[in-house]
Amino acid sequence: MAAELDFDPAILVGPGADYLQVAEFYKLRKGSIGDLRSWMDKSWNVTDEKLLASKVHSQIVDLGFPLVYTTNYDANLERAFRLRGRDVSKIASVVDIADAKPDHTHVVKFHGDFSDDNSLVLTESDYFERLEFESPLDLKLRSDVLGRTILFVGYSLKDLNLRLLLYKLKRTWDGTAYAKRRPGSFIFLVRPDVVQEEVLESRGVSPIVSDSLDPDEALPEFFDRLLEKVRGAG
Repeated sequence: MAAELDFDPAILVGPGADYLQVAEFYKLRKGSIGDLRSWMDKSWNVTDEKLLASKVHSQIVDLGFPLVYTTNYDANLERAFRLRGRDVSKIASVVDIADAKPDHTHVVKFHGDFSDDNSLVLTESDYFERLEFESPLDLKLRSDVLGRTILFVGYSLKDLNLRLLLYKLKRTWDGTAYAKRRPGSFIFLVRPDVVQEEVLESRGVSPIVSDSLDPDEALPEFFDRLLEKVRGAG
């Protein structure tokens, strides 16, 4: 990418780089994100063998979530379901919402899909526009989180989008006479953080903090315990 723009990579994408702004800069210089999207799509594509060998992907499929939101642009999650014989409907646009089959697992591409440049939330401008929470996928998310138990995994609490969503969700429930009947929401944290945990609790979200000493093993270990409970309940 830096070579395309005739820039030193150390300057364009140095330590602490804001990738939303870098993508914005790229679009300003190139006029579109088409070439960048193509490069990302090729770089993030993995073989079927690697997907089948991925423990986390297998766990997500085995857990049987009926609805999964992802901010990843690639098709790896949908492919993981299909490779394991599960039917899946990808949702990246308002048309996809209408066409999604009720008996399929729904994978919602919340920040868009590589198959449609216009769906991608990649630049700073894209991100700011989504903070209004008025796109079809935003409206779907707001509807889904109001009436379901939600588990957030792999989200950074530095993400203003997520924090704003949690704030709006609590405010919506608090504006009714039924706040105590709100379905539980949970978020998985790799390491303890007293400040984040207390703020999350105030938003009605219960933190689940890993006790793993290895951050790379924290999520697989959590999913293993969750699978044990699911299978035990069945």
